[in-house]
Amino acid sequence: MPSLSELLSSFDPSAGLDLPDTWRQGRTAYGGILSALGITAAIASRSGDMPPLRAAQVSFIGPASGRLDFAPQLLREGKSVLNMAVDVGAEAGLAARLALVFGRARSSTVVHDVDDRPQVDGPDAYADFNMAAMPFAPAFTANFQMRPAGGARPISGATHAELLTWVRHNDATGVDPAVALVAMADALPPAAFTSFTAPAPISSINWSFELLEPQPQGEWFLLRSLSQHAADGYSSQDMQVWDAQGRAVMRGRQSVAVFA
Repeated sequence: MPSLSELLSSFDPSAGLDLPDTWRQGRTAYGGILSALGITAAIASRSGDMPPLRAAQVSFIGPASGRLDFAPQLLREGKSVLNMAVDVGAEAGLAARLALVFGRARSSTVVHDVDDRPQVDGPDAYADFNMAAMPFAPAFTANFQMRPAGGARPISGATHAELLTWVRHNDATGVDPAVALVAMADALPPAAFTSFTAPAPISSINWSFELLEPQPQGEWFLLRSLSQHAADGYSSQDMQVWDAQGRAVMRGRQSVAVFA
C-alpha cells in the first residue's frame, strides 16, 4: 500500500497515473488525493517558484476510474495572485475540475482570527479508531490514523450531524505541507453520514476551501465537519482544520449527495 509520500514521489503529471486501489473510494478516487494530485500537477507545470496555495474550488464531476490524466492551465498571473485550472480526465471522461488560487504574501495592517476551535484535548488524549475496519469504510481510510475527539459516530442516527477527529497521515515524509494537508482534509466521511441509521451511499459533489496557513506544520490535525442543512437528497456542510497548537489552518465548504 503506497503511502502519500511514496505515491507523490513517483507521480509524473505529464504521464498520468493509475491510482492504487488503496487510495480509492468505491469506484472513484478519494477526493482528497484527487485534489492533492491536481495541485501537484499545477505546481509541476510552472517553472520557478510558485506562490503559496490560498484557495481552491473542486468539482467532482464523474467517476475517477482507470488511468487519470491531468491538464493544468494558467488562467491569469498578476502581481500577487496566480490563477490556474486543472482538468482531471478518466476512462469515462472528465472526472474533476479544479480552480486554484495561488497568492504571494503582502504586508497588511489587517490581522485577526476568530477563535472557534472546539474545546478538546490534544491527540494523545484519545484512542485510535480503526475506520478502515468498519464494513462501510472506503479503502483510502487505511492511509490515515484517526482519533475521534467529539461529535457523533457514522451511522449513529445523530440529530447533530458533526464529526470531530484528530487525523494524521501514515507517512507524508517529503510532501509539501500544503499538499499533504489537502490530501488529509477530506478524510472524514460526510457529516450527514452520522445521521444515517443504516449504511447507504453518500458522495461529495464539490469542495471549496481556503488555506489559512500556506505551510501548515505538524503531523496531527483536528478535522471538523458539520452538516448545517440537509434536504431533498443533499447536505451542505462546513469544514474546518486546526493544527495541534490550536491554530486554524483551513476552512471549507462541501455539497454532498445523500442516498438515504
